[in-house]
Amino acid sequence: MDLCNIDTIRAVLGRHGFRFSKSLGQNFLTEAWVPARIAESCGVDETSCALEVGPGMGCLTEQLSKRAGQVCSIELDRALFPVLEETLADCHNVEIVQGDVLKCDLASICREKFGGKPVYACANLPYYITTPAITAMLESKAFSAITVMVQKEVAQRICACAGSSDYSAFSIYIAYYAQAEILFDVPRDCFVPQPKVDSAVVRLIPRSEPPVQVSNEKLLFTLIKAAFGQRRKTLANALGGVLGASLGKAGIVQLITDCGFDARVRGEKLSLEDFAALTQLAEQRMQQA
Repeated sequence: MDLCNIDTIRAVLGRHGFRFSKSLGQNFLTEAWVPARIAESCGVDETSCALEVGPGMGCLTEQLSKRAGQVCSIELDRALFPVLEETLADCHNVEIVQGDVLKCDLASICREKFGGKPVYACANLPYYITTPAITAMLESKAFSAITVMVQKEVAQRICACAGSSDYSAFSIYIAYYAQAEILFDVPRDCFVPQPKVDSAVVRLIPRSEPPVQVSNEKLLFTLIKAAFGQRRKTLANALGGVLGASLGKAGIVQLITDCGFDARVRGEKLSLEDFAALTQLAEQRMQQA
């Protein structure tokens, strides 16, 4: 069964009375090279296991089952279970579980299903849950690698460098927890229903240790969030709500210049390393205030 063939998709879904859900962001792949390339690129082999989020028709699940020792796919929509029972009937190393990736304990699922074997995460993520889903997968610390298909502009933000138009607080968050790489683009005409935007596949390799060391991780991300909260503001003005009570406006400007930055710099110009240095000095100044 060609699970990316549009006639097959319509026939199978028709047999089970399945209707696409806009609220769940459901778009199924119609080009077989896409799931094959994702599975080939994700790093899984017969000695390891794959956790998939959102199997859809099961085209990526099928490709993963050919390469992995075991596959566990998490699907939110119960209406897809009879569809997957048919399409994955010959994939004996696959288990489908009902659940919401944003609510599941991913680390516990990996331990329960795979024991101590290495686990690789794969997902064709609905656009509306991209950021929280990636965050959940990274913070679970359960995966050797995370390979996800996301909206192309989100992929560009994930991998953006300081100073670029795509650079965001999420870019820095990703850089703190993982090494990110865009593997390839997936045009919008590779899906049914066809979305309004193109997609891209991104691979994240979780870091064993962050690339910077700070004594107050919470403060680091508080400053980053504030810096990008209003991009048109200078960094000094953006940090007023966080540091103003302790340091005052003049103290914030002094903090920024003592870190070697122009007093009028905007947060989007600072790298993760720059924010780490700012955080360390800010914590010292706050303790002295």
